[in-house]
Amino acid sequence: MESLTKFSHLLDQSFAGISFGRMLLAGSVLFFALLLRNLFSQLLARFLVSITRRTAGEMDDMLVEQLKQPTSFLVLIGGLWLTTSVLALPTEPVNLAAGAYELLRLLFIINIGWFLFNLIGLLDMWLGHLTKKTESTLDDHLLPFIRKGLRCFIVVMMCLMLAQTLGYPISGVLASLGIGGLAVALAAKDSISNIFGSLMIILDRPFQIGDWVKAGDVEGTVEEIGFRSTRIRTFAKTLVTIPNSILTNLAIDNFSRMPKRRIKLSIGVSYATTPDQMRAAVENIRGLLRQHAAVDQDFSLVNFTDFGSSSLDILVYCFTRTTVWGEYLAARQDICLQIMDILETMGLEIAFPSRTLYLRSQKASTAAPAS
Repeated sequence: MESLTKFSHLLDQSFAGISFGRMLLAGSVLFFALLLRNLFSQLLARFLVSITRRTAGEMDDMLVEQLKQPTSFLVLIGGLWLTTSVLALPTEPVNLAAGAYELLRLLFIINIGWFLFNLIGLLDMWLGHLTKKTESTLDDHLLPFIRKGLRCFIVVMMCLMLAQTLGYPISGVLASLGIGGLAVALAAKDSISNIFGSLMIILDRPFQIGDWVKAGDVEGTVEEIGFRSTRIRTFAKTLVTIPNSILTNLAIDNFSRMPKRRIKLSIGVSYATTPDQMRAAVENIRGLLRQHAAVDQDFSLVNFTDFGSSSLDILVYCFTRTTVWGEYLAARQDICLQIMDILETMGLEIAFPSRTLYLRSQKASTAAPAS
């Protein structure tokens, strides 16, 4: 009995205006709130998963995943609010109770913003399914802008709500934005021009993600078209980031838009070739192109064109049906090898750079000096 009296007396003792009994009770409440948070999170997940398993879509599964952590954090906020109520924080000389409830309100706003921020991923997934059903690529490029724009909007609104909760009037914040708008516009003119550049890229569609392009000195595959810049993966596997305002002013060569690939060869045979041999060689090469399966038959040229410095030049000009780099190189190689076979069968030599020097000897003549 005496020990209970001492324990009761100990609980009546206080620190900073809060009794040890209230501290112990508040600690117990917080402990059970943490247990309830974990238990509630597991039960909610099992309950929702049991429902989503009955459906074939992925949207409800993703919704459960996005709900899990914000809901668990909401239970923790409720436990902290109950703990604060049990503690009965003092109001003098500093109003700790008001400060604690203010902090809980801030956490609640952050939790709501967190949940809405996660929902943008769900919206992005749903819009992604819709854009796959359309033939246009414009909506595929607009989707990242919508996702980033909505997330920026949620973050800005959450910051404004936090500012209002802390006692800063939103009207004053908006007014200060109006006063500093000119300075912000001047400081962000490059960013604004990049955004307009990205819109021009989306509307003009000179390329899309996955295209092989060459812009200035940069050549590679487009990986991402963002608000500020476009990322191109070069064939050396480096990643080049080009601001959109600069990219829109460059001449862009889009190799992925080629309907067919060009082969242009200049074949030089030796000057020992006779006119009849040249005519036969040109006609045989034309026959090769007409019969080759990889050559597009809409247009091709084979002509004796030039008397070069060390060779008689034959121009071979055609297009392959394929635009795939590896298949194109294989077709080009096969055409070159068959041309070599034709020339070898005809006994013609492929010329190489050479120069012939003619030497003339003269006898020195001396004139008798005049007397």
